[in-house]
Amino acid sequence: MTAVVWFRRDLRVHDHPPLVAALRAHESVVPLFVLDPRLVGGRFRSANRTQYLLDCLRALDGELRERGGRLVVRVGRFEDIVPQVAAEAGADVVYAAGDASPYARARDTRVGERVDLRLGPGLFIGRFNDLRTKDGRPFTVYSPFRRAWEQQERRTVHRAPGEVRVPTRVRSDGIPSLEALGFERPARDLEERPEPGEAAAVKAMERWLRGGIHRYADRRNTLAEPTSRMSQYLHFGCLSPLRLEQRAAAAGGRGAATYRRELAWRDFYAYVLVHHPRIPRNAFRPEMDELEWSDDADALAAWQEGRTGYPVVDAAMRQLVACGWMHNRARMIVASFLTKDLHLDWRLGERFFMEHLIDGDVGSNNGGWQWVAGTGTDPHDYTRVFNPSLQQERFDADGRYVRRWVPELAGVPDAFLARPWELEEPPAEYPPPIVDHAVERKRAIEAYRAVRD
Repeated sequence: MTAVVWFRRDLRVHDHPPLVAALRAHESVVPLFVLDPRLVGGRFRSANRTQYLLDCLRALDGELRERGGRLVVRVGRFEDIVPQVAAEAGADVVYAAGDASPYARARDTRVGERVDLRLGPGLFIGRFNDLRTKDGRPFTVYSPFRRAWEQQERRTVHRAPGEVRVPTRVRSDGIPSLEALGFERPARDLEERPEPGEAAAVKAMERWLRGGIHRYADRRNTLAEPTSRMSQYLHFGCLSPLRLEQRAAAAGGRGAATYRRELAWRDFYAYVLVHHPRIPRNAFRPEMDELEWSDDADALAAWQEGRTGYPVVDAAMRQLVACGWMHNRARMIVASFLTKDLHLDWRLGERFFMEHLIDGDVGSNNGGWQWVAGTGTDPHDYTRVFNPSLQQERFDADGRYVRRWVPELAGVPDAFLARPWELEEPPAEYPPPIVDHAVERKRAIEAYRAVRD
């Protein structure tokens, strides 16, 4: 008999539990990927991320062909295509890895009404159903979640199969272009774009484990320092998160322990999404939906375009647009500035990030934005307001990051680089600050306190 293996955000052949289960129980499999226009063109539509997805699909097809198989790609509605391919293949079951977002879970419910859909692990490290507080409730705070997560026994990491037999009778539409998927403009030619696909992900992991991870605890917040850059590989599943976590644990040391805690954050935000499906559109704490946000379109444009007059904010926003990626510390700085200096709705920032990020992930992006905005899972975070100048002085002390992305400030002395407006003659080509941070910080705390109290 034949089975369908429905690939989604697990574009690899190593440590792929649904693929392993299908190959053990069936003579042949149909590796399937469905491009549904409703998802590709949805509210978080992104040319950058979709192009990266298409390139990862080509890499996955190559991995399967090395094993005698191929990837079947179809364009259409999930609930139509999956049963159609199963019927063409004579398949009695469809295997896939379960996901966390409300959209993904609803999709699987619809498809499961028409085929025997068997969901397994693969996208996350922890087993979410078994992670509960002592009184049986879902965790809502990271630290106790992480402690329970760390104590969970891990499943086996699977090897890549040596052979994947695919029936010839099932056709593939091939991997389409961005234009064929309805994008009018091509994706940006991104700087520092990581090579897509599983082989590149494994090479990047090995480089990281040999070097950077050992310095991670000390350097992870330094804006100009390289990070693991694994986020896009984890988002598309080119790399197994469990394999990465286990390899990091084996590396040992303070850096590896810190890095594992960051992987726990990824699981935590997906876990919160499972138990609180309303948060992609609403504040985690409902009372925070009563906050009154500004509608200043000019301020939003200045933030998006990197011309706020605060160098570290502008550097980070320019990096995002140029690279489709941003350092995690920088993500927190710009999110705080948007929500607590400009008083703009966190959902505007969330949407802009999702438009540009190649690693844009609903759970991690939403969780990060709400954590900084003071609407999320941290019960004390409404008083946390990042001072952009102090953040720059602490995490870009030598100015390498700011000078790279804001070349107008290349000649500004270190002593004034975080506050160029204090120079006797500020650079004429760089704008003055669009707000006074001290004033806006006070306004923000008063507004949050009024809603909370």
